[in-house]
Amino acid sequence: MSSTQPAHVVIIGAGPSGSLAAALLNKHGINATIIEKSTFPRFSIGESLLPACMESLKKADMFDAVNAAGFQFKNGAAFHSSGKYTEFDFTDKYTPGEGSTFQVQRGHFDKLLADCAEQQGVTINYEHEVKNIDVDREKPLLTILDKNQTCYEIEADFILDASGFGRVLPRLLDLEEPSTLPPRRAIFTHIEDNITAPHYDRNKILVSVHPDDSKVWYWLIPFSNGTCSFGVVGEPEFFANYPDDHLQALKQLATEEDNLAILLAQANFPNPCGSIMGYSANVTKLFDHNFALLGNAGEFLDPVFSSGVTIAMKSAELAADLLVKQFNNEAVDWQTDYANTLMTGVNAFRCYVEGWYTGEFQDVVLHDNPNPKIKQMICSILAGYAWDETNPFVAEPTRRLQAVAALCKG
Repeated sequence: MSSTQPAHVVIIGAGPSGSLAAALLNKHGINATIIEKSTFPRFSIGESLLPACMESLKKADMFDAVNAAGFQFKNGAAFHSSGKYTEFDFTDKYTPGEGSTFQVQRGHFDKLLADCAEQQGVTINYEHEVKNIDVDREKPLLTILDKNQTCYEIEADFILDASGFGRVLPRLLDLEEPSTLPPRRAIFTHIEDNITAPHYDRNKILVSVHPDDSKVWYWLIPFSNGTCSFGVVGEPEFFANYPDDHLQALKQLATEEDNLAILLAQANFPNPCGSIMGYSANVTKLFDHNFALLGNAGEFLDPVFSSGVTIAMKSAELAADLLVKQFNNEAVDWQTDYANTLMTGVNAFRCYVEGWYTGEFQDVVLHDNPNPKIKQMICSILAGYAWDETNPFVAEPTRRLQAVAALCKG
């Protein structure tokens, strides 16, 4: 083993939260080294961004590169269920801030952010894997295997785990605990959509509800090159009635929802189908004195409102702000200013995710005569502004949702 290398901050993972955190730290002269197991570009789902992400990208000086990359413009979300159709325009929202964003192929998007971080001076070690971590010392020690299968060590002042579904620290430090959400399966692929229907709006993600089971929903996320990400989410037993071949199951499911059957009548399915199961996750703690968990490494809820990248970027911002203060020898409170603050938004999203599956939130978003003020407040959540506690639907999500759902059922 080679000699131990020092580092201010080691970040595990070069996805959106890792690249963003590294860039934000680098702006303040804090050396951040990213350890990334894969090579980029690499496939990932979570392709529909929220406008709140754009605010984070501006802070990291990455917005211009993303804006110039030719991604599909996105200005809202549309919902369809049994003939009912509603849409939310992200510019007509309660919280100030960006009102549009993009739908992105994550391989290209994640590489773009990582390249931006490198251009700003961040070191990224691709095809390096963290094999062991000792956090019981004053400075945590990471044992890493490089692409030539050579082991080396880094002694860091602090570790940020941005490993996403890899969940490196939760696995190595036994921090995982069961999610409060029931296990669900997602099956998905990228299609050549060939959509010609005049009513279809490529500037919005389309979320559709299965006509026979309101807990089952589809996503249709168009990209700028004429392809779409298409997927279905449901509890595992739902898929038992469909072919074991996920691609055949997805094609069959596409014909069962009337609007999707029309939209995708000419679609080609040239790619293999992916599947993830039991992706919702939780942990016993989000930080300790020498590490913090970012984004999906800490908590992943559900893909229904595309909150994953937004939570990841928000966690990166919060952690970077605290580390800048910590390295300047200022007093910091990780519980209040990281864990509690992050969970404000996570818990707001969680309330609406749970409300989606119980049907309450579906009643609200699909209501055909919404109160304009309430719709703006809900639109802010859907646009990712789940940390704006001046919004009653963030400050008191459960009570507000129950009250509005009762009115909508009327």
